[in-house]
Amino acid sequence: MVTSVTRATVAIPHNEMEYFTFGSGKTPLVMLPGLSVKSVIRSAESVASLYRMFAEDFTVYCFERSKFLSENYNIQQLSEDTAEAMRALDLNDACVFGVSQGGMMAQYLAIDHPQAVRKLVLGSTCARLNATANAVMERWVQCAERMDIDGFCDCFIDVLYGKAFAEKFGEFIRLAHRDITEEDFKRFVILGRACDTLNTYDRLESITCPTLVLGAKNDRVLTARGSVEIAEKLGCECYLYGEEYGHCVFDEAPDYKQRVYDFFIE
Repeated sequence: MVTSVTRATVAIPHNEMEYFTFGSGKTPLVMLPGLSVKSVIRSAESVASLYRMFAEDFTVYCFERSKFLSENYNIQQLSEDTAEAMRALDLNDACVFGVSQGGMMAQYLAIDHPQAVRKLVLGSTCARLNATANAVMERWVQCAERMDIDGFCDCFIDVLYGKAFAEKFGEFIRLAHRDITEEDFKRFVILGRACDTLNTYDRLESITCPTLVLGAKNDRVLTARGSVEIAEKLGCECYLYGEEYGHCVFDEAPDYKQRVYDFFIE
């Protein structure tokens, strides 16, 4: 089945945001992807194909980060920009699916704009960075600051995926990142540093919508503990995938998308 994709840009106060949409269902579903050095817009058709099971029941909106980023941009600002984009597109009472940094933004969205979020899925994320997460983020940012493409790819592949996935797709991932530009790296540094500002832990009780937390026991970026902490605070379901999967379990586990879909339609 071919899933039709529409790319667009939405104007928000003092900024603008690219997004793409697919599906024809009555319920809006907002996807907030994780931190990446390359724009998710470039992978729109691939994402739509991978999530084609959602196309009949949902109209899916996948947002890129804000176009204009100043130094010291923080996670809450990124979330507010997303809320403004949703408001401009008249997206209310949406299902929201955020992974990694997108999950950080989704937490602020559900806390600060509860009317915008019907149900929430948080994948491979956390409410506050721990020592492991801080060390990984610093390593990534330093590689980006040096514009070291090989080192950047190596340290990404090293911690993002399970062993089998990394061995199978590692070379493809490296090839896909050969065209990273200086501008891509500069933007990544700002977004990477933004993770340091995350701190929703003491505000999590403000999230009142039904929530599902998904993680992986072998998450070597934000750690399994990051997922568990959120679920403990919210008193919601938390499912941790086994040791064979890594931080990007949402790309690796064959049943991951089905879990998200089932939660949203139940």
